[in-house]
Amino acid sequence: MGSLGWAVTFSVLSAASYAAAAVAQERLAENGQRGLSRWAVALTLTGGGVVLHVVALNFGTVAVVQALGTLTLLFALPIAAVRYRTRIGRASWIDAILTVFGLALVLSLSVESSQPAVLAEPGDRHLALITLAVVAVLTLGAWPAGPRVRSVLLAAAAGTAFGIASVLSKAVLAAFTDGGAGAVSPFAGIAVLVFATGGYVLSQLSYGRAGMAAPLATVSVANPIVAATAGVVVFDESFRFGPVGLVVVAFAAVVMTLGVVGLARRAAAPTPSETRALIGPGAG
Repeated sequence: MGSLGWAVTFSVLSAASYAAAAVAQERLAENGQRGLSRWAVALTLTGGGVVLHVVALNFGTVAVVQALGTLTLLFALPIAAVRYRTRIGRASWIDAILTVFGLALVLSLSVESSQPAVLAEPGDRHLALITLAVVAVLTLGAWPAGPRVRSVLLAAAAGTAFGIASVLSKAVLAAFTDGGAGAVSPFAGIAVLVFATGGYVLSQLSYGRAGMAAPLATVSVANPIVAATAGVVVFDESFRFGPVGLVVVAFAAVVMTLGVVGLARRAAAPTPSETRALIGPGAG
């Protein structure tokens, strides 16, 4: 199996772990962030997802691995269906097809780069400072807003932090593989931990009174878009067929976004009034 195959395999396993973690985070939020065992489960599942994700980054490009991260919602949908005893409706299947179709386009156009993903100083510092500024603006703007807007802004900040953490993780892995521990930038390593931890805290805060749908959709869309953009700009990652390929990838990103947003809405916990609608005419 080639490097792309390993990247896909580990990314799928990571997505499954993240999906279970999302449900655990929602339960934690429902109980007022209380319960040591709930925190342990959420952290363990998230940690497993992180490790698998980092391993996947060692085999594939940032754009491919982050795009595959949207599979989290494909796993979250059946988990939520079992938890709330609902059926997966026709609309959910359509959203799933849109997501998979977009992913297939991205994978078919991806190029396995033979160049190491090197990010030397001061490039890592510039990237970290820009990211910190964006995350700070989104976070500060969230507090005076209403519950739903606050949830979305915090989730956008989390997605940005997660996306750049993945980019920096790939740079750290490339440096370690190429020159050993001595070649790894301490600043980049610290930045990975800061953004990964900050992203987790912000994502947990985003699961508030606005429910699970809005933050899950926002993180799932912001994360791959931010990471893929940074991958193209920082690591010069590319796709087949040049400009035409980029246009097709952009189209695939739009299709995936539509599917992801729909999946996030349906993966969220339905209220009693929504349950009938979910298993009614749209049920497949």
